[in-house]
Amino acid sequence: MAYPTAMAPGTAGNPATKIELRLSCKNLLDKDITSKSDPLVVLMMEQRGQWHEFDRTDRVKNSLNPQFSKALAVDYYFEEVQKLKFAVYDIDNATSRLDDDDFLGEHETTLGQVVSSGTYTKPLVLKYKKPAGHGTITIVAEEMSGTNDILNMSFRATKLDKKDFFGKSDPYLEFWKTGSSSGDWVLVHRTEYIKNNQSPTWKPFKVSVQSMCNGDYEKKIKVICYDWDSDGSHDLIGEFYTTVQELIDNGNRQVEWQCVHPKKKAKKKSYTNSGLVFMTSCKVTREYSFLDFIFGGCQLNFIVGIDFTASNGNPANAQSLHYINPYGPNEYAQAITAVGNVIQDYDSDKLFPALGFGAKIPPNYGVSHEFAINFNMSNPFCAGIEGVLQAYENCIRQVQLYGPTNVSPIIYHVIRFAQEAQQQQNASQYFVLLILTDGVITDMDQAREAIVQASHLPMSIIIVGVGNANFADMRVLDGDDGVLKTVRGNPVARDIVQFVPFREFKNASPAALAKDVLAEVPKQVTDYFQKRGISPNARADVLPPPQPLQE
Repeated sequence: MAYPTAMAPGTAGNPATKIELRLSCKNLLDKDITSKSDPLVVLMMEQRGQWHEFDRTDRVKNSLNPQFSKALAVDYYFEEVQKLKFAVYDIDNATSRLDDDDFLGEHETTLGQVVSSGTYTKPLVLKYKKPAGHGTITIVAEEMSGTNDILNMSFRATKLDKKDFFGKSDPYLEFWKTGSSSGDWVLVHRTEYIKNNQSPTWKPFKVSVQSMCNGDYEKKIKVICYDWDSDGSHDLIGEFYTTVQELIDNGNRQVEWQCVHPKKKAKKKSYTNSGLVFMTSCKVTREYSFLDFIFGGCQLNFIVGIDFTASNGNPANAQSLHYINPYGPNEYAQAITAVGNVIQDYDSDKLFPALGFGAKIPPNYGVSHEFAINFNMSNPFCAGIEGVLQAYENCIRQVQLYGPTNVSPIIYHVIRFAQEAQQQQNASQYFVLLILTDGVITDMDQAREAIVQASHLPMSIIIVGVGNANFADMRVLDGDDGVLKTVRGNPVARDIVQFVPFREFKNASPAALAKDVLAEVPKQVTDYFQKRGISPNARADVLPPPQPLQE
């Protein structure tokens, strides 16, 4: 860390994301006598502790500095530690086996380290970690999510048919795109309905180009206007057809379509339309993904806050939540490891501040709700997750557990640094605070105030409840049961808190806990920067053009 089908109205789906890895090597070992090596790279992934081949690049003949033209596509999950191994072989035969080919070196890493590093270059090693000469491998990750263009549109209508006996129509629009089979249509977006109005103006809305047309700007779009009925038997007013290209081409001026009811048109020669629908604006904007910000150099700064209150139990007692068991980590250590192992890939210096609260601390043993667990508040950094765990074990032997459980000072500590980062007006830093506590916090009002303030800043908060306490009141902070507000009624600007009880993952793998608590972080990162109109920093790394495939 640098420490300074049925759809709700107004909804649209988002496409899945894949990562494309482009590879090159330099200074490979030369295993051929009369020529140079003919290398290719095998990508392997770890599953359940075993390495399995996932894909291979093309083979480049007679080159010790190959640029591989075939990119390797992989699924990317921020909340998981995805272990990768890149093994380089000199291929001199037509078989797919590797045991009869010369091994030129390998490199093990994680996908998180690759995507957060820009141009990722590392030395190759042979068996027993012996250097493979001066050989290196370079990996550049790129996102493959199709277009990130967003359509920002506004529609209104005039003189729509009256459908209700005792009043006017309650119209709404649906947008459908053509499906994979002839005659199939897929619902993409539904507006809200406007009560008792034959000349409605609907709220502006956003739909991704990918959702609207799968990137095919000429794909036919059907827009249907219905009269809403409370019993679900909505009446057709009319429909018309357009394309995304037509919408964009007319984005700077008002354009109209006749809203036509097919059956009425077939029955009456004098029938013209059932009203007019107008697009009043259509603006194309770019919606950046989480990886756009990571590729642009955004650092995720990880901070740990640990509960040292007396309710955890005497650390000398094996029943204590802070008991240091020589045969296995306690729940605090397990949670730090599970979450930290994911986050650390996105922090370049791997220095993590670790703070404590609720204890009497040396040398004077006064109660503190904001202290460095290495007892150096001017330099609270720990080197890597292992450093955090070592400092935690050392701290628990020196402090006196006390109380109460006040978490707001820790939150305000991170807020100060998030405020400094916000002044930079760029997408260079984001803060993730992990709070570990064994019970319901006692400064709930102050914590709510702090969280609302933090929701305007580049930070997220993860709270893990340790032990068997009743954490029902903690759900309030999560915001899943409603919008979190201060005691004065001020709401959060965005949802930034995720709470989970550790006991729900006690018998699961550490990866399961990390996956649950970190799943929302990518969206929280993009929501913050997009709400402030901040684009990712420019990406400087580019691989040289690949060499033509040689066989």
